[in-house]
Amino acid sequence: MVSRVIPVEEFDLVIFGGTGDLARRKILPGLFRRFLSGQMPAGSRIIGAARSELDNAGYRKMISEAIAEFGGKESSNTKGLEGFLQQLEYVAIDARGEGGWRDLAQLVRDDVVQAFYFSVAPSLFGDLAERLHTNKIANKNSRIVVEKPFGRDLESARALNETLAAHFHERQIYRIDHYLGKETVQNLMAVRFGNMLFEPLWNNHYVDHIQITVAETVGVGGRGAYYDKSGAMRDMVQNHLMQLLCLIAMEPPGQFEADAVRDEKLKVIRALQPIDHHHIVRGQYDAGPDGPSYREDAENERSFTESFIAMRCHIANWRWAGVPFYIRTGKRMKARSSEITVVFKDLGHTIFEGDEARHRNILSIRLQPNEGMDLQVTIKEPGPGGMRLIDVPLDMTFADALGDTVEDVADAYERLIMDVIRGNQTLFMRGDEVEAAWRWTDPLIEGWEARNDVPKIYDAGSSGPDDALMLMHRDGRKWRDIKG
Repeated sequence: MVSRVIPVEEFDLVIFGGTGDLARRKILPGLFRRFLSGQMPAGSRIIGAARSELDNAGYRKMISEAIAEFGGKESSNTKGLEGFLQQLEYVAIDARGEGGWRDLAQLVRDDVVQAFYFSVAPSLFGDLAERLHTNKIANKNSRIVVEKPFGRDLESARALNETLAAHFHERQIYRIDHYLGKETVQNLMAVRFGNMLFEPLWNNHYVDHIQITVAETVGVGGRGAYYDKSGAMRDMVQNHLMQLLCLIAMEPPGQFEADAVRDEKLKVIRALQPIDHHHIVRGQYDAGPDGPSYREDAENERSFTESFIAMRCHIANWRWAGVPFYIRTGKRMKARSSEITVVFKDLGHTIFEGDEARHRNILSIRLQPNEGMDLQVTIKEPGPGGMRLIDVPLDMTFADALGDTVEDVADAYERLIMDVIRGNQTLFMRGDEVEAAWRWTDPLIEGWEARNDVPKIYDAGSSGPDDALMLMHRDGRKWRDIKG
């Protein structure tokens, strides 16, 4: 199977923070793979911009070493690497001063697609946006890419949106969430809206409940100081898990177009009901054989910040009335796994008796690892001895179903950056989406802070606190096992 590559126009991409960790680990190795696939026209340029005093040769050497470390099997393509490095340039720049801006203005062309990637702290977004306009570098067709966090509450999110809007139109702003660039996340829309099999069943008449799990085996490690001011709610739920919830619950858009899709996601966020604190479980990982406790990682022995959170949500609309959505995410858990599970209702009537009757169809969508999906169906166990029913998966693991094509699939950052160049905002969050998510999230955070809630301690390498298991057990349900 040969994948179809959609060409892009010639472009200049400026990466502010071009010497930073994200640029070296993800952005530039990803762009190198897009270069090898033929998606970087010959005249396109990538311009690194940062405080470090480097020349072009020094920057190319730095990125060559980064690609050797993080570029995967493609890093051995020395001829391709030489060609890619020739499209790299560098400008030493002061985000809050005047140094380097004149040099950047001379480099960036006005007659090609312009994109500016703000791979820096959000506190610098306003300075960069202002100087791009003051120095007449950006134009009305320029695009800017901003990384999360998009604020830490509604007030700061509004301020950030206002800062960006002072210099750029909403159609120019690309708020990047790498989760939305994952192949399986996009396949979620294809499965729902491209198959007659599922969409008629995607409602409260047939769905019992939905689970969304994002589990990580790593702790907060070197991010302890940052994470302790954030926590799982701000770091994961308000953005990544919220977006997954929107995609699983949204109404079919009128067309597959950026604002049509984002309009439907916004309706889901606005329909989310407030959550009673009895339906929220927060946790912190304890020390284990593989590492220290959360409080040791955060260097804060009195921390009340959660490294795990689970909750039961409800969406107040006709499609999902009465259907609970259970979401959970945590650090230092038993396996690395991101999965969406749609559990369908029991049959209204069964002709089978006893234990043989208790079987459900379950659609499992695996985002990572082993991307793919399977549908659990009930069949008769082969052999004599009566009607013994068993559950088996109709499995579509991408690596098995699509073979070598999977290896050629762009990773999330590659795909999203190319969408920026094409001007496609479908997989990027709109400003009102971000604010709506914070409007729902803020009262939950304010509630547990007002109560001085202490997170439950859970064993590193487990599935989280026992209270999270009870959250579903009280409803007569149970979490899917976390498998890597």
